[in-house]
Amino acid sequence: MSFRKTLKVAWEGLMMNKVRSFLTTLGVIIGVAAVIMMLAISAGAEADIADQINALGANLIMIMPSFQRAGPGMGMAGSSASLQYSDLPVIRDNITGINGVSAEQNTSQDVKGGGTTLSSIAIVGTTSGFVNVHEYTVAEGRFITDQDNDRANKVAILGYDVAQELLGDTNPVGQSVTLGTVKCTVVGVMEEKGVVGTTDYDNRVYVPITLVFKKFVNSRFGGTNLRVVYVSAESKEVMDDVMSQLNTLVMQILGTDASAPGFTMTTQDSIIDMRASTTETFRNLLSWVAAVSLLVGGIGIMNIMLVSVTERTREIGLRQALGARPRDVQLQFLMEAIVLSLLGGLAGIVVGVGGSWLFNEFGSMRTVLVMASIPLSFGAAAAVGIFFGYYPATQAAKLDPIVALRHE
Repeated sequence: MSFRKTLKVAWEGLMMNKVRSFLTTLGVIIGVAAVIMMLAISAGAEADIADQINALGANLIMIMPSFQRAGPGMGMAGSSASLQYSDLPVIRDNITGINGVSAEQNTSQDVKGGGTTLSSIAIVGTTSGFVNVHEYTVAEGRFITDQDNDRANKVAILGYDVAQELLGDTNPVGQSVTLGTVKCTVVGVMEEKGVVGTTDYDNRVYVPITLVFKKFVNSRFGGTNLRVVYVSAESKEVMDDVMSQLNTLVMQILGTDASAPGFTMTTQDSIIDMRASTTETFRNLLSWVAAVSLLVGGIGIMNIMLVSVTERTREIGLRQALGARPRDVQLQFLMEAIVLSLLGGLAGIVVGVGGSWLFNEFGSMRTVLVMASIPLSFGAAAAVGIFFGYYPATQAAKLDPIVALRHE
């Protein structure tokens, strides 16, 4: 019997019980859709992490104090020295191949202005290099200057949403706002940036870092130490050279050596890689869930095909009596299983792609469609049909024609 005729007979066999055929493919549909959607969720989580880190700026190097063991039985203690605000010009003037240097000190305060009070707004104490390092521009007015930090001037640059909520259509520049109990003059408004990761950049207020040290941080507990210094390299090609220069210079500033430098340096790529390794466990778990779904779908196909062989025993005997060879019977039932799995695979692709899009548009978690998951899941569906359809097809081919014809 030709392949085309065998396929036609297999299709007619499936159409004899449309509802049962649909319910059989449902397991495969769910399995294929699960593969596509699970990988999309995993890729979305990784993309969110990358966006959040990259939003800090391009080619960033972060210098942070390290923590060292103080002695037997004394637990962990901070490094004996930390970078200070006065060290930033030294780094800026002595390191080549960089776009800028900046530092931040965060706090949270109620912000009042224009008769409106906003609760628990992020106050970011920073330096003049912030806009270059983080590639974040001022929409109106100006940003913090070195003079503002040298004098701890009471000036503020508002995030876009803060400016809108406090002052509305009024020109914010020159207006007064109160941060906690500190009255500041607005000298600028940042461009609209939105939420990246978990950070709402439009809902922040920027002030000189020395003002934060002076008014909002308890200096007796290391409050004037810089917890993170950001250095922006000119390009990825010079990153290694810049890090080497920084390593030497920072040890000179802190008075440390290579055995106990007192600080660590981290790049964006290393943070992304570290976070990605964390999400790998999540991705593997989702992959196993999807694989189990496909396995259940395959078991469903095997079960229904075995039932079909039992129900159609007389049909099989009649076909053999009319000249059908055992391999023709085997191919017919194998084709039925493959057609079921392929139809389920196609439908699963539609459901998976559509579900990923809907989840991204209306859900709380970002999804990114992984194009490789489409042929992967479809191929898996085909493999399921062949694997789980082979045994029922073989059982059908082994039936004795005489016994089959006598079957009631």
